[in-house]
Amino acid sequence: MHRYWLTFGALAATVLTTSASAQQTADTREAHCAAARAVAGTEYLALYNRFAEICNPTQQPQRGGGAATATREVPARDTWYQPPAKVFDNQYFIGTKFHSAWAIQTSDGLIVIDALFDYAVKDSVVEGLRKLGLNPATIKYLIISHGHGDHHGGAKYIQDEFGPRVVMGAPDWDLVAKNPRDPIPRRDIAAADGQKITLGDTTVTLYATPGHTAGTFSLIIPVKDGGRQHYLATWGGTAVGRNTPVAAIKAYVDSAVRYRALLSKLGVEGVISNHTDYDSSIAKLHPFLTGTESVRRYMTVVEEVGRATLAAATVK
Repeated sequence: MHRYWLTFGALAATVLTTSASAQQTADTREAHCAAARAVAGTEYLALYNRFAEICNPTQQPQRGGGAATATREVPARDTWYQPPAKVFDNQYFIGTKFHSAWAIQTSDGLIVIDALFDYAVKDSVVEGLRKLGLNPATIKYLIISHGHGDHHGGAKYIQDEFGPRVVMGAPDWDLVAKNPRDPIPRRDIAAADGQKITLGDTTVTLYATPGHTAGTFSLIIPVKDGGRQHYLATWGGTAVGRNTPVAAIKAYVDSAVRYRALLSKLGVEGVISNHTDYDSSIAKLHPFLTGTESVRRYMTVVEEVGRATLAAATVK
């Protein structure tokens, strides 16, 4: 089992950071759920609802349900296909109706974030880039947020066809290698906390945010809107639940608290998910610069539902 490592430089010594909001909230499932719901408002209601199994235990989980089959079923194309879109001067959406993948255009090629399921990678990522006037042969880096098939499933195809460097957290390279349901890419770069990947005129920074998986990474991306630079953040892995180990839930909460503080310090103005419902990607497809307060609220919802899950897991 992988240790849920927590770094973030000088903050590494903290086992579980307590935020200002948490200090004001009773440490119960009900209190943390109420705090998350209040902060979510309507903008991040879908993010809150992802944790319905914790905050409304009478509801069934939104995802999962049923044993995994040996092979992954391929749904009809019209149930998942979403046309690609230009989001910023240098950033493009190349995901599906349910899962996000992103392309960052630099002066020396493309950085792609996540590779979707294997069945979607050709139509959504490769042909999506072509429809946007971009050449998939110029993909130099493919960064995988975490090692679940809905995000890494297409990595092997991109790696084999176009030869980019593939970046993923070390624990999740191990996780991917044990999953026969999805094509397994050749092991390449193990991401490091605070690692910077520079391609041409663009540098993205990777931060370890374990919890959803032990090797989840989140990114800070410079985007340009009308020639003006802003910073956008990804949150690399969202769900924890009834079956998540307590150590992983604690890591998830700590990651949320630390990452929110980092985003505030850097003045990050928008946050994007790798699941389209959590950040309303399809509805937005441009106004992702929602402001620093909106970013704080997103990460606070993540923290509070994490604390609710932890409270539910540790109740006597």
